[in-house]
Amino acid sequence: MPIDRPLFEPGDIVKHFKRETVSNLRSNDYLYKIVGEAKHTETDEPLIIYRALYGERKLYARPQKMFYSLVDKEKYPDISQKYRFEKYEGQIFIE
Repeated sequence: MPIDRPLFEPGDIVKHFKRETVSNLRSNDYLYKIVGEAKHTETDEPLIIYRALYGERKLYARPQKMFYSLVDKEKYPDISQKYRFEKYEGQIFIE
């Protein structure tokens, strides 16, 4: 299924919609760096590989379709961000 929005590039910093719930915006909570894309070895499903910029800086993989999906406004009615992940243009803090 084609994605109908700009795709992220390796090195882009993105914010998860839950960043809106963070009270200390001088943290990197819910900020991630795009590492790249991969394919699931058995299903060929496209995946996005990304690294947390907080805590243990874990590496994650999420299906591309889910990564670029809209925020579920029924489940999260108070979130103003449109997409699950959006490009972040703010400051990154050294932790």
